[in-house]
Amino acid sequence: MPIDPDSLAAAFELRRPRLRAVATRMLGSSAEADDVLQDAWLKLALADTDAIDNLDAWLTTVVSRLSLDVLRSARVAKADRWAVEQWEDRPSDAEDPASVAAGNERVAVALMTVLDLLGPTERRAFLLHDVFGQPFEEIAETIGRSPAATRQLVSRARRRVRGTEPAARVEGRRGRAVVEAWLRAVQDGDLAALLALLDPDAELTAEVGGSTVRLRGADEIAASATTAARLAAHSVPVLIDGRPGVAAVVDGRVVSLLAFELGEDDRILGLDILTDPDRLAGLDLAAVLGE
Repeated sequence: MPIDPDSLAAAFELRRPRLRAVATRMLGSSAEADDVLQDAWLKLALADTDAIDNLDAWLTTVVSRLSLDVLRSARVAKADRWAVEQWEDRPSDAEDPASVAAGNERVAVALMTVLDLLGPTERRAFLLHDVFGQPFEEIAETIGRSPAATRQLVSRARRRVRGTEPAARVEGRRGRAVVEAWLRAVQDGDLAALLALLDPDAELTAEVGGSTVRLRGADEIAASATTAARLAAHSVPVLIDGRPGVAAVVDGRVVSLLAFELGEDDRILGLDILTDPDRLAGLDLAAVLGE
């Protein structure tokens, strides 16, 4: 039997504080959180309430998805989504005191500030599990990952939030090693090495021309990568929007960018590729071309 409008509104208002907290912590903006809650209420008002077994879980999922949509829209709109920086030579084992001090300062900052270091999906998984206690299986369905991949995302986010090591230094060491291993494996056509680098549930998203291509699973991604030996031979490690990545330079022109998302176990969880000539032409690639 459907819930009458008054009872449905009362049920939503009862849950509003918790739902607003979910949206606010994901978005970092109370105004955007209120907009998300308004959209969530409209979805609930139009939903078949007979099909909702657990209203708390249903609303948490809806609010989380709406918040992630906002984050994704903001990320796509950012001009520096594909901001490319030179990746200096591998850091020496000797720690720079200034870097250590900066790292210690980051450890001391408040939770919301640290959350800004996390990517949208990583932040969402961390908050839903560690802050709101949602099971990995439910989070996995919400973010479109396997439970195992979700566990890795949460574990990685937890380590960064706790500040066991300065995030930039950790990412630099791990990321550079993975990038170099990836380039070697692709150039050698070493399928086994590629599979060892990839998480079984890894996902690849490529912007090719005006379309988007997606590959899922280590087998499919590794098989595709073995065909890119020529590009790998002309690729250099770079930082892309702060992430480990590579830029392929052919005849003095950047023809593709590849950014990596790493898991807790150093395996690759995600790869973002940009080969669209028009998009590449609009980027500042002077750092890669040495201009």
